[in-house]
This record gives sequence, structure tokens and C-alpha cells, in this order.
Amino acid sequence: MDESPTVLDLGCGTGALLRHARDRGHRGRLAGLDPDHAALARARHRCPDVEWWPGTAAGLIVAAEFDLVTMTGHAFQCLTTDHDLRASLTAVRRALRPGGRFAFETRHPRAKAWETWTPAHAVTVSRPRELRVWHEVESVVGDLVSFTETAAAPDGTVLRVDRATLRFLGPAELDEFLGAAGFAVQERFGDWDRAAMTDRSREIITIAQA
Repeated sequence: MDESPTVLDLGCGTGALLRHARDRGHRGRLAGLDPDHAALARARHRCPDVEWWPGTAAGLIVAAEFDLVTMTGHAFQCLTTDHDLRASLTAVRRALRPGGRFAFETRHPRAKAWETWTPAHAVTVSRPRELRVWHEVESVVGDLVSFTETAAAPDGTVLRVDRATLRFLGPAELDEFLGAAGFAVQERFGDWDRAAMTDRSREIITIAQA
């Protein structure tokens, strides 16, 4: 009998995290959820033995099926309203088995990451083709930061401009929402090296237990 934990990845995109789990030997149940149908199509093609579901966290209807729910790539910050955040956390809590864990990360608001979101900090992306990508902030209102993301060809030709808003919540605000949904914070780190979180940390990495 396979005792690998059952894992659900929210905002899975093209499925990189779950493919990595398979490559590292995870043989148990893996599922990924994302609203982007094109990204899910790529995920299914690359890793057909994983369950790939269209949808959002708030729309989850499964109950007590997973040992671990993850939300990486700062996807948690896309939950920009109190209603969406509460509905999503309630759905995640319901999807977990008793004692299950919810692991996610969000940028620490004190680090003000958006101050570096300028064309001067453009990055080059090589997959699936080479692109130059940069961000420009349009507004900062309370804990909401709205910005554009521009993708351009190497010669500077603009190919696409997307707009998005992210929510920057501090530890106290996060804990309030988590507690209301029935979670207790088990561990918290300020970086991927598992360093303790401080006011100078750029990340808030949280592992909460149901």
C-alpha cells in the first residue's frame, strides 16, 4: 500500500511542482487546480498520471481528501478581497483531512517588493521562447498593488501587456484569516532556506495545520 501523502496544488499553472514530485519518486495521489485551461492542457500532456482540475480555490468541493494543500508562486496574493480569501481558506480547510497542512507563501509587505517593479529591473525568460519581461506599478492602495506586466521580443517589440492586482498581507492579518478558517500556524519562515521570519524578510512562508 502506497503511504505517500495526497497532495493538491492550487494555482498549479503548467504543473511544474507536481511533475517535480513525480520525478522525485512520489507515487501517491497528486492533483492540481488552476483556472487557466491552456496551462492545464500543457500540464496534462507533460504529466498524464496527475489529476488536473479547472477552477479556483474558492470553488473546491472536495472534502477530507488531501494530506497537504500547497499554493506557491505567490498565488495566494491573487486573493484580493476578504470574501474570496475567506471562501478559499474555508474550501482548503474542507479539502484537508484532520491534521492536514496548508503550505503557501506571500511577499512580506514590509519589504515593498513592488518598488523594484520597473522596466529597469526587466528579466529575460527563455521558455518557451526568449522574452524580455518587466513590470510597472499603476497604484498602491492600502494592501493592494495594481501593476502591468509587459512581455516583449528580444528586439523590444511589445507582444503582450497584462494587468493584475496582488494583495500584501502581514503576518498578523494572515493569522486572523487563517484562525477564522480553523487553521493553526505550525511553522513560518522568512525565506526558502527556512530562515526565521523577521521584519526584514522578503517572504512569509506559512505552514498551517487543519
